Amino acid sequence: MKRNLAKEYTRILDFISDQTAKVEAETTELKTESVGVVESAGDGVAMVRGLYKVMYNELLLFPKKTFGLAVNLEENRIGTIILGEHKHIKEGDLVHTTGRLLSVPVGNAFIGRVIDPLGFPLDGKPKPKETEFYPLERLAPGVIEREPVHVPLQTGVKAIDSMIPIGRGQRELIIGDRGTGKSSLPITTIINQKGSGVVCIYVVIGQRASFVAKLVSILEQFDALDHTIIVAATAADPATLQYIAPYAGCALGEYFAYNGRDALVIYDDLTKHAWSYRELSLLLHRPSGREAYPGDIFYLHSRVLERACKLNKKRGGGSLTALPIVETQAGDLSSYIPTNIISITDGQIYLEPDLFYAGVRPAINVGLSVSRVGGAAQAKAMKRVAGKLRLDLAQYRELAAFAQFASDLDPKTQSQLERGARITEILKQGWDEPAPLEHQVVIIWAATNGFLDPVKKDQCRQWERLFIQYLDTAHPEILEHLRQIPEMTGELEDELTKAATTFNAIESGLMLEEE
Repeated sequence: MKRNLAKEYTRILDFISDQTAKVEAETTELKTESVGVVESAGDGVAMVRGLYKVMYNELLLFPKKTFGLAVNLEENRIGTIILGEHKHIKEGDLVHTTGRLLSVPVGNAFIGRVIDPLGFPLDGKPKPKETEFYPLERLAPGVIEREPVHVPLQTGVKAIDSMIPIGRGQRELIIGDRGTGKSSLPITTIINQKGSGVVCIYVVIGQRASFVAKLVSILEQFDALDHTIIVAATAADPATLQYIAPYAGCALGEYFAYNGRDALVIYDDLTKHAWSYRELSLLLHRPSGREAYPGDIFYLHSRVLERACKLNKKRGGGSLTALPIVETQAGDLSSYIPTNIISITDGQIYLEPDLFYAGVRPAINVGLSVSRVGGAAQAKAMKRVAGKLRLDLAQYRELAAFAQFASDLDPKTQSQLERGARITEILKQGWDEPAPLEHQVVIIWAATNGFLDPVKKDQCRQWERLFIQYLDTAHPEILEHLRQIPEMTGELEDELTKAATTFNAIESGLMLEEE
């Protein structure tokens, strides 16, 4: 009996010891979660009460796996904008914090694709396999991380490359009224980047869906989609997607820049971006200021445009170039959004409606257009031949305005007007006709050195085409030299002079009749 009791006692002790070991092996971790309640919802925004420790731009989880972005951190509630479908969100729904900031997928897999600002495909193809996630908002590189802009970004547009040069890492504004060809310049630039190693990102903000379809068709036609990413937030998309679109495009560009490559981001256009932000701000009951825009409207654009830069060699030597587009009303450059963005960028290209309707396309007003980087980002050959071009053209347009009221002009003024008219003709260019650097240099050299003076005004474009063909066949070494070493030497200039003189003698049918 005693032996049985001893065995039972031992068994109980073993059981207790076993259970104690199991309890000690299991560690219970307490987790705290911040949960709030939707106070009100509608029109793509929601006010949430009860959350704590929420970060600015933190992702919040709503029912049905819908995400929102915390943008208003008030004392008793959080103002959020809903990313995506929002009609199912109602008062009383639970909201959870995630501890994550909004990031977008980036990587080489996105090249050649059409995506929305969250990285989801819009072209009917499978979702790209992302390699990394970049935050939508990040601090712009500091002064120490940058280096001066000195490498040219050839747009293929003669008027820009000669008079308003753009460098890799620059921010150049394209501004003008509706229907003056603002979107044509970036499309020409994208086509011209084929083979240059520059990755182009076209951010569509608030445009028609048909515009995106047309853009894709044009880029496919010129084999330019192979180095382009299209980030589209069309007019049919919620204001929230239009608001985050430029930041998503910038994050994609930063991926390439920080990996030692060159990227170009086009924001088309920031006027509609400002409208979407104003809409969200008013829905969130933020105090409105001038033209009903919120007080931080300047910071809205500066924090995306300031991220464009040329990185130094320690950071990989990549660059991010920004071409923002802004629409004006009746040519008013002094309105709120245009003046804000002009003060942020490194220059602007102004497209004038009167020039556009007069048939001068691209309709660039050289008097009001400027590049603050200037000749630092221009090929040496172009800098030499186009040195006085901008001034001559500005003076011509001023003289032409007065000459229409004058009955008699002195020979010098008449000569200046004739040359200016011919320079204007050779600067005309279709959006689908990007010109390589060597062609631009020889044509501008010929115009500024008087070889177009005896040519009939309406024959200037034909003279240009035939002269390039003549150099290609009779003097290919001239174009090859400029292609390989873009410098205009004295010897090369002598060869060009002989070639242009001979060509004018051959093509006498294009010349003015002698009196």
